[in-house]
Amino acid sequence: MQYMMLICGDEHAEVAPEVFADTGAWVAEMEERGVRKTGNRLRPTETATMVRVRDGETLLSDGPFAETKEQILGFDLIDCADLEEALEIAAKHPSARLGGIEVRPIWTP
Repeated sequence: MQYMMLICGDEHAEVAPEVFADTGAWVAEMEERGVRKTGNRLRPTETATMVRVRDGETLLSDGPFAETKEQILGFDLIDCADLEEALEIAAKHPSARLGGIEVRPIWTP
């Protein structure tokens, strides 16, 4: 089953260089296990654009859109046997020590 890991944290917080190294090691381990399908960091919320369509009119808003303590900083798509494995993988991600990781199953009909 596929799960989306949404990496959440403070986009303005200082990140120690070892976190980037630890993340690289996590990526390598998960790709070697065959569970990580794709993933990447996201640019800051200031670069985001929200798209809404109301009554046939497209409305665009520049970000950020909500005042929150944490933002979505990145994502990883993983393919696991079950939720238990997905949570184990998320707990190993270095960003889980700094912010949080939302694990959500991919919708399949």
